[in-house]
Amino acid sequence: MSTHIQAKKGEIADRILLPGDPLRAKFIAENYFENPVCFNQVRNMFGYTGTYKGERVSVMGTGMGMPSLSIYVNELLRDYGVKRLIRVGTCGSTRKEVGLREMVLGISASTDSAVNKVRFHGMDYAPAPAFNLLKAAYDAAVEKGIKVHVGKILSSDSFYTEDPDQWKLWAKFGVVALEMESAELYTLAAKYDAEALSILTVSDHMVTGGDTTSEEREKTFRGMMEVGLAALLSK
Repeated sequence: MSTHIQAKKGEIADRILLPGDPLRAKFIAENYFENPVCFNQVRNMFGYTGTYKGERVSVMGTGMGMPSLSIYVNELLRDYGVKRLIRVGTCGSTRKEVGLREMVLGISASTDSAVNKVRFHGMDYAPAPAFNLLKAAYDAAVEKGIKVHVGKILSSDSFYTEDPDQWKLWAKFGVVALEMESAELYTLAAKYDAEALSILTVSDHMVTGGDTTSEEREKTFRGMMEVGLAALLSK
């Protein structure tokens, strides 16, 4: 048992999906896992372990933003020996060609957060995913006929910004999507010699103004879930 996760040693698999929304974790466990067992309910941050295609896997919510994700991912890596972590979350598109409900694989994660500035004593660090997971997810998406984009993403500390056009600068430099967690996930995975990837579904569009409902974000986006599970089980 760790500070924020009530699971005992051995109750969490070494491969885990990480949706931000704990209700999405519950949905994944109930719809994809065989014999799911809930290992965490602390602060309603639901976590489950079960089997998928005969392999033992887990899923757990992380909450919104890097501070929340950092708490859970630190403990999963440090206290439970997790070795492969795949975020399955939502993002906002900054490019017209990256459409609503399409998939984005984050090949790098810039950030406006100070977390790595503090960690690296003012120097810059370039958070990136594990290539084997990126390739496995891309291949799985193509096989399923899902429109998938591989590109730079931004992990921001702020959902509501003072400058509503701030995203345009990032888009100018090739960032295709905005979200709030991946830079910390990639950094912590590197620290603990683990593998990580962010698989994102476009839920909002900065260019066109399109969006999705909270129910869609919680219960649909099955393509992202299935691609995440395929990558989680890849060799």
